[in-house]
Amino acid sequence: MNNRISEPSTALAMRAVESVGELATLPEVTSRIIEVVEDPGGTVDQLNEVIGRDPALAARVIRLVNSAFYGLPGRVSEVRRAILLLGQAAIRDLAISSSVGRMFVDQRDARLFDARQLWRHCIAVAVSARRISQSTRALFGREEVFLAGLIHDLGLLVEQQSFPEEVAEVRRRASEGGGDLLQLEQEVIGATHPEFGHALALKWRFPVHLREGVRCHHNPGAASEESRPLVGIVGWADLLCRREGYGFGPGVEPSNFAAWLEAAGVPADLWPRVCEGLEEEIEETAAVLGIQ
Repeated sequence: MNNRISEPSTALAMRAVESVGELATLPEVTSRIIEVVEDPGGTVDQLNEVIGRDPALAARVIRLVNSAFYGLPGRVSEVRRAILLLGQAAIRDLAISSSVGRMFVDQRDARLFDARQLWRHCIAVAVSARRISQSTRALFGREEVFLAGLIHDLGLLVEQQSFPEEVAEVRRRASEGGGDLLQLEQEVIGATHPEFGHALALKWRFPVHLREGVRCHHNPGAASEESRPLVGIVGWADLLCRREGYGFGPGVEPSNFAAWLEAAGVPADLWPRVCEGLEEEIEETAAVLGIQ
């Protein structure tokens, strides 16, 4: 095993993304949904037609619109009406969320990590981040914050496919108290999971604030001024979910925790309120996404 790959970390991350095959490719339906939503001329009918090609996704859309989170009166049974009620951005985010979730649970190599446990952590962070955003002066919509939380650890998937031996070594050292996760990744692999995740988000052409959420969730101060509130919320949710038992692997404790809270506009006493009913919402979200 090469303990330090002599290549700039950004280049290493991009090369890894290009080498992981199916992992780096969004399903055709999801890619088409993103195209329709991002196209100023995209219509509800176009989106309805695309979703109709994927019965499983259509079922998730109906389940989402009828979930307790939206609290809509009556029952909705038609995808087109669900799109009108939820909005095209929410449909896009659901498609991305379902696709990313499938990538997590399809990982086979249990020697490296329990991908389902990691997926549950990501759902917990996403739900917590959405709750935090509703109680702050956040400039981003709750679904944008939710999706940023859900995809923040994408880079771990790239790592484990591209560098399985190195990931096993990182986990061994971490379990022995050999340093924090980012430090160990840099030493052993040559790049960190935020860098791998950012490279994948670039390939998928995600909006800049989502890419920043992946790249900077352990260091919100490195994000652009426009994205920093969202990144701060995701980073805080990640840290506190670990503390509450919704964690995965060794954490990264920030030295500037107070600055995170200030950047995100988070009241110091918010977390206990965020935790109320959190477990139930995590379970419902996992059910809506169809991946448990």
